[in-house]
Amino acid sequence: MAGFWKRVFSEDTPIPEMTKFEEPVVIKEKAEPVEGRMERKRTRVRAGFGRSVLGFLSGSALSESDWEDAEATLLQADLGVALTHKMLDELRKEMRTANDVERALRGVLLANLEVSAPRGLTLAGKPAVIMVVGVNGTGKTTTTGKLARLLGALDKRVVLAAADTFRAAAADQLQTWGDRNGALVVRGPENGDPASVAHDAVGRAIEEEGDVVVIDTAGRLHTKAGLMDELGKIKRVVEKRRPIEEVLLVLDATTGQNGLAQAKVFADAVQVTGVVLSKLDGTAKGGIVFAIQQELGVPVKFVGLGEGADDLAPFDPEVFVDALLG
Repeated sequence: MAGFWKRVFSEDTPIPEMTKFEEPVVIKEKAEPVEGRMERKRTRVRAGFGRSVLGFLSGSALSESDWEDAEATLLQADLGVALTHKMLDELRKEMRTANDVERALRGVLLANLEVSAPRGLTLAGKPAVIMVVGVNGTGKTTTTGKLARLLGALDKRVVLAAADTFRAAAADQLQTWGDRNGALVVRGPENGDPASVAHDAVGRAIEEEGDVVVIDTAGRLHTKAGLMDELGKIKRVVEKRRPIEEVLLVLDATTGQNGLAQAKVFADAVQVTGVVLSKLDGTAKGGIVFAIQQELGVPVKFVGLGEGADDLAPFDPEVFVDALLG
């Protein structure tokens, strides 16, 4: 094993005496198991529009007014006009042959969460490279740190690239996440070239036999063409050494349809492979989960369900739909 990870120990692992004198030791906090995280935190999903629609459509003799109430509920939940009409049309067809309204609604909701792209992370390379992008204020750097912790819980050796060189606090925050979770952090000078930092991080991962590089980029407004072009530059420079297998877009779930507009611009700029919805526990709507996948064909891969270090969970469509209906 390469030098850095020789000095990383879990909280419950005895530290060899010789190590105490030879080199600094990084104490890695024990993370919560990744499998089943969303199920364990399911009660934090506040969106309940499925229950409301079920209430409107559970009567023995449905009127057009009941369907209009269901439509209004879906629109208020941020599904958007086109997707709302599509889902209601599908639900009408299902309910002609199914006596169980809840089963029909559950089937329609799950069908509209299906995407052809893989929902899990693609980590085929050695090291695999993940780039994290998003607008200011979405919780991007925090998400990057939580993702490093999650990968560590899967026994991956993680290198964090602090490529947000315009905000010193971002690099410091990432360093704290690295120190707590046994990840190597590569950072550059303040206001330095983000592409150089990302490139150096990949090089360091190769030297240290790291498994995954996670690149934290600066938050940027999706309306600023120059900043969006910079993401393309980072991608081109990094891919001279290793292909970027995942580009994860962090969106604030509480922004609703505004998040969809952001996603479209980022998807055009850097070929987003997956979405991380932060603050899903902070909204009573949740329709953006459906809208993003239907509009972009890009899977929601992770959701943020709280402020804790282990509150980033792999997205589970069945658990999400059960929460909407429960």
